[in-house]
Amino acid sequence: MEVGFIGLGLMGRPMALNLIKAGHKVHVWSRRRESMQPLLDAGAGDCASAAEVARRAPLTISIVADAPDVEQVTLGPDGVADGAGAGHIHVDMSTIAPAAAQKIASALAGRGVTMLDAPVSGGEVGAIAGTLTIMVGGDAGAFDKAKPAFEAMGKSVTLIGDSGAGQVAKACNQILTGVGVAAVAEALNFATKSGVDAGKVREALLGGFAYSRILENHGQRMLDRNFKPGFKAWMHQKDMRIVMEEAHRLGLALPSSAATAQMFNALVGSGMGEDDSIAMLKLLERMSGGEGA
Repeated sequence: MEVGFIGLGLMGRPMALNLIKAGHKVHVWSRRRESMQPLLDAGAGDCASAAEVARRAPLTISIVADAPDVEQVTLGPDGVADGAGAGHIHVDMSTIAPAAAQKIASALAGRGVTMLDAPVSGGEVGAIAGTLTIMVGGDAGAFDKAKPAFEAMGKSVTLIGDSGAGQVAKACNQILTGVGVAAVAEALNFATKSGVDAGKVREALLGGFAYSRILENHGQRMLDRNFKPGFKAWMHQKDMRIVMEEAHRLGLALPSSAATAQMFNALVGSGMGEDDSIAMLKLLERMSGGEGA
């Protein structure tokens, strides 16, 4: 397939590389020229704008920070819509609000472009390994056409429903992972403050109903004090903001999500926004009178 890729950050770069490895012809553009170089070195086509990416490929993909960025690269000057031909499919793999995804999809449809919202879970590790979980909302026919590209980047690809449904699934994912990270950090901090070996506590809990991949993977990283970002804290803060805004819009009680969102606010406000979201442990340590280093 001819695939265009827009946004080559922590997640986008390895995802685009996996498309190349799978044999697809990839054309790339990023606002930061230096982000493009690893893809150009791997054989990707060099584009000067999102519009040029769309002119070269009938299927384009974007993964950027938030809804305003998606609007800019799709509907703004020199955006995807300016270069798209008949039957063009655009896949946005960013994490944005469901209502924002629907609004952008509607605007693109008015300009002849079919959009799928397809946020991902799995972090940088999953992006590199090509094992992402991909949650898709939008037209089933467009999904079928884009599926070979999805399969090059992820191991679990699910069409959830209509436009915006992928973002609803991602919000659910962020509830579970956000609350899960906070819970594991609380448990390990509790063990340490109780004078007990937190590593042995984690080992014991992995054998029971408390098992989770967050306890297994992130729990070990917390014990190793490995806060190198695979998913930055400010990004999880943004995602929990989306969850809470949707909860307000729908009139829903999400008490665990609300408390976790506040913890991520404090984490970013404490200067740890560029750390991995598991730096939640450091925040709890500071709040408990520890160093939190």
